[in-house]
Amino acid sequence: MCMLSPGYLFLGSRLGNSLLLKYTEKALEGDTGILDTADKVGEVCDSIMNIGPCGRVTMGEPAFLSEEFADNPDPDIELVTTCGYGKNGALAVLQRSIRPQVVTTFDLPGCLDMWTVIGIPPESKPQEEGEKAESAGSEEKPEGEKEETKEEGPPDVDLTNSHGFLILSREDSTMVLQTGKEIMELDHSGFSTQGPTVYAGNIGNNKYIIQVSPYGIRLLQGVKQLQHLPFDSKGPAFVLASVADPYALVMSEDGQILLLTLVNDPYGSGHRLSAKKIDMAGKSQAITVCAYRDTSGLFTVSSPSTTTPAPEVEKDAAEPAAEDAVAMETGVDDEDEMLYGEPSAKPSGPAVVREEVKPSTSTVQEPVVKEVEPTHWCVICRENGSLEIYNLPDFSLVYLVKNFPTGMKLLVDSFQSTSSASTSQSDKQGDQLASVKEILMVGLGHKGSRPHLLARVDEDLLIYEAFPYHLSPSYTMLKIRFKKVQHNLILRERKGGKTKKAGDQEESDGQTGSRIQHFRTFTDISGYSGLFICGSSPHWLFMTSRGALRIHPMSIDGAVTCFSPFHNVNCPKGFLYFNRGGELRISVLPTHLSYDAPWPVRKVPLRCTPHFVAYHMECKVYAVAASTFEMCNRIPRMAGDEKEYDAVEKDDRYIYPMLDKFNIQLMSPVSWEIIPNTRGMQLEENYAECTCSFLVGINFVLFVAGQIVILDVIEVVPEPGQPLTKNKIKELYGKEQKGPVSALCGCNGYLLSAIGQKIFLWEFRNNDLIGVAFIDTQVYIHTAISIKNYVILADVFKSISLLRYQDMRPLETYCVEFFVDNAQIGFLVSDAQKNFLLYSYQPEARESYGGQRLVRRADFNVGSHVNTFFRVRCKIMDPSGERRRDADTVAKRHVTMFATLDGGLGALLPMAEKTYRRLLMLQNTLMTHMPFPAGLNPKAFRMLKHNHRSLINACRNILDGELLWKFLHLSVVERSELARKIGTSPETITEDLMDIDRLSAHF
Repeated sequence: MCMLSPGYLFLGSRLGNSLLLKYTEKALEGDTGILDTADKVGEVCDSIMNIGPCGRVTMGEPAFLSEEFADNPDPDIELVTTCGYGKNGALAVLQRSIRPQVVTTFDLPGCLDMWTVIGIPPESKPQEEGEKAESAGSEEKPEGEKEETKEEGPPDVDLTNSHGFLILSREDSTMVLQTGKEIMELDHSGFSTQGPTVYAGNIGNNKYIIQVSPYGIRLLQGVKQLQHLPFDSKGPAFVLASVADPYALVMSEDGQILLLTLVNDPYGSGHRLSAKKIDMAGKSQAITVCAYRDTSGLFTVSSPSTTTPAPEVEKDAAEPAAEDAVAMETGVDDEDEMLYGEPSAKPSGPAVVREEVKPSTSTVQEPVVKEVEPTHWCVICRENGSLEIYNLPDFSLVYLVKNFPTGMKLLVDSFQSTSSASTSQSDKQGDQLASVKEILMVGLGHKGSRPHLLARVDEDLLIYEAFPYHLSPSYTMLKIRFKKVQHNLILRERKGGKTKKAGDQEESDGQTGSRIQHFRTFTDISGYSGLFICGSSPHWLFMTSRGALRIHPMSIDGAVTCFSPFHNVNCPKGFLYFNRGGELRISVLPTHLSYDAPWPVRKVPLRCTPHFVAYHMECKVYAVAASTFEMCNRIPRMAGDEKEYDAVEKDDRYIYPMLDKFNIQLMSPVSWEIIPNTRGMQLEENYAECTCSFLVGINFVLFVAGQIVILDVIEVVPEPGQPLTKNKIKELYGKEQKGPVSALCGCNGYLLSAIGQKIFLWEFRNNDLIGVAFIDTQVYIHTAISIKNYVILADVFKSISLLRYQDMRPLETYCVEFFVDNAQIGFLVSDAQKNFLLYSYQPEARESYGGQRLVRRADFNVGSHVNTFFRVRCKIMDPSGERRRDADTVAKRHVTMFATLDGGLGALLPMAEKTYRRLLMLQNTLMTHMPFPAGLNPKAFRMLKHNHRSLINACRNILDGELLWKFLHLSVVERSELARKIGTSPETITEDLMDIDRLSAHF
């Protein structure tokens, strides 16, 4: 808990969402009629979602998956985890990648690029409405708030700025489609359709449409052509265009830049385009260009004014101070009256003063929002590796960064007068630098207040964020700098893949035609704004009003060649994209998930504490074991073999104990609601366990005994008006046991139960459990898992046992799981000291004492308590949609994932010996090369930790993925240096990291 600013309080929680409260003082009237006390009244302003502590995790099928994605070789699954405690208890539904909801699909082969443009806006709508829609699109629509959800619903969708035309560019022609209730091709219009289109977009506050062709530029209003600027067909063709209303930049294949300005038409009542060729003589050739409209106020050449505009602010601040002083004096008088009597001395005076002070008791000061005048800029990258920013329309240089493709952590203005010799020297250096294929300056966040610079350098992605820097001595240069945003995106394609199709051809030299832009900005797609990255590994980039950059992949449909937002009556706030197969998908973004999180997530409140969750694959429902608090006013006692309860009556001041009351209920993933009439097994016992086969073990409070219950989910005729009631819970078996049932699992068709320290194997026949075998173990078994005929048991103090080989050293085990690598299998354990330990059965090893003990192979400190593991086969499909060449080998490897009690997710993946050795050398080199916060040592942090001195050395043998991924955050020079030290290349290391990431890119 901490105070943020006057009137605001932040409440952090580990068991629920953290809250930002706004509080005010509310005067209360006492018995004497005098307003002598005050009460704090708070309201929730915002919340930060928390999915911890993750107690149990299960995998299930998503309820809404489009038919187009049903044939993927990799399973499309989502994670459901228990989280929270008490009234904050909930289920968190997690997806790593975005699965669009496809409205319809068209087969349109041969399309290279695509744009959507707004038609003629209604004259009745003023300009301010477009600005409101733009600002509303940049704000987050938090999931779970009903008021905002109603405003976003389809009946309330504002179709003012709906897209009226869809323009598809082909190799030798352009197709123009009019989008309304139906999509129809236009045969006659002012658009150029005889050749390909380089760019199409809106200008003039969405009133006009600009279309750029290789040898011409058109200005249109709807389908009516207003202006045509033809160019020599024998000259260089246009390959790139960018618009920042009312300016547009067009670049030809030889690097020449043309500035277009929308001006008033002196010969008519409308507007026209004014063209101006930019003189770039004596400078290196431009290879990419971008126009940017700044609304943040950061792009300025002037320093902040030293004069305070605040006579008004000081006056406003002084008035409450004076009023507080009056209130303080009045408070002293009130205390005198309360202490020394005479309440009728001046009954009305203090009350009147209180009424006057009441409006000023609130200490909340609303921030002053300054009006920012939009400015326009031009960003150019040149062959010599320099990044230049010019102001528009003067086109004077205001910012210069040299060696931009090296990926420096900080971009600093290095402008200075250079001679021709230095220019030629920089040109030679530029020949050795990587090529910048695309650049984009875009304002993200609330009303575009966070300028970001994105660039595709060869196959890498660079992201920078601008921040103010007013110490520059020059009065003509921008007072900003750019800091590198660290991300883990690897957008490159795997080497040795299939040949790219015609629609995926990368622009190599820009001489064959227009360049396909991979960065596509959007506003208000299902309430979110940001940009989409096309290519073999498509990704979404979101930034809401909270200011956190969220990056989510969309690999379910393979490579995406082009993308465009689409707002239409049939697809409100949706989008269009082409996949590699030439299919046009008209889609919408699922709104039941919140994308302002590291993973898209939906939190389903339960208002009780969930303990276990399991998925029924046949009925596609979830079973949840949860508990609620109930006051206990009864004392149990045994009367022979029966239990009796005696009621206890105490006075009103007595505090009764609270006990957990358990229940098991079914939940539908369609609406995430409890299925009516399925709240079964109201249990007053203190423990319940639910496994994937819906077996329940119960421990009783009164004496050390338990019960095994077998439940089945059956389908029945649903009740009228309640389609979810088609599933019911049916009890097949229920019988008490002689001890606490602490663990259950299925083993080769049999039921294995842990009753204290005894393990029983049962066969379910004729609705009864028949004992088959039993064995005694260590102290207390709390987890049992099986694979084929092998069973791992986790003891609360005595480590793990593989029936019947075990680890003889003491270990407080939390959970266990199998670790599968082709024909080899290991046993993964988490303990109370936040360690991971990997064991294997090696009877030939000397440490196993002839096969009587399990051998520890690896250990690692994860830094959080882990209470659940789960396994899934490695992905055999690449994000580009192609099958991996080593798919047969990969299919026999499992990625073991885990969830922590801190709300984190992680994964462990087996790897080849050669790759492990290479990355181990990289890890050791990174530890000495990189500075770490506060001088902390990651190697020491990941070492095995014990409360007592152990007689065995640490094995390690597990790489630190968080540390290895910092290699991607280094500059090109630092990567080359580190790779040279370990005798490899940066491309090889990046390929290794990319394989690890994509093999585990499930959910």
